[in-house]
Amino acid sequence: MLDKLKRWLGRVREDEAALPSPELWARVEARLPFLAFLPDETRARLRTLAVGFLAEKEFYGARGLQLDDEIMLSIAVQACLPILSQGLGAYRGWVGIVVYPGDFVVPRQTMDAAGVVHEFDDILLGEARADGPVLVAWFGEGGPAGVNVVVHEFAHKLDMANNGGRAEGFPALPPGMSRKTWARVFTDAYERLCRLDEAGIETVLDPYAAEHPAEFFAVASEAFFEMPLSLRAAFPAVYAQLSAYYGLDPATGEARTRGVGLASGA
Repeated sequence: MLDKLKRWLGRVREDEAALPSPELWARVEARLPFLAFLPDETRARLRTLAVGFLAEKEFYGARGLQLDDEIMLSIAVQACLPILSQGLGAYRGWVGIVVYPGDFVVPRQTMDAAGVVHEFDDILLGEARADGPVLVAWFGEGGPAGVNVVVHEFAHKLDMANNGGRAEGFPALPPGMSRKTWARVFTDAYERLCRLDEAGIETVLDPYAAEHPAEFFAVASEAFFEMPLSLRAAFPAVYAQLSAYYGLDPATGEARTRGVGLASGA
């Protein structure tokens, strides 16, 4: 499918088999129920972006994972959720996506205050690398509520693009958004989450969000798409900022889908 897509986008004549079939779209979208929160016109744009993403990026299966069209299209759809308003240009400058069959280990080194180097293995579900590829674990169907490894790592990519390759929790904002307001809202919410985490109090966000402001942004982005009503209720100001940034209001879509009240969280 990918070779045909590349030729199609290059304006080389191809038949309709160059595009994902209706049956493939149906299988992929059925396994991503949060897409139901999006308006029809937005889902159509998401499909267009996903096709372009597949044509521009290169996928690699790690540890013997055999990538098929369904896996690659699913990753492309989820990766394009954060750039629905920005377009594929937001992911320029790199091409590789490495897909692992489950979690994977990355060797690390740290130096303590005494100058001693410590080596250890870091077990990961994903990693966005400033120098190029995105690494993601693939688990097939299912997974914990509100967890989306693909959205998480691609949110990091957007963050890194604005901070010289570092993830700081502060992506480039679209016109009309206030950097000061973003900083205040996310700093306040991050500090509140850290206090709750230290007290052993659970929130809608995975505790990993307390690791660093960049992780808070990425985890909140997962929740924004996967469980928007819950995020809006728990962190309404964060939800409002992400809604303005991503140009979407999935909480309203979730409310309609589930037949619940549309009032925003307090």
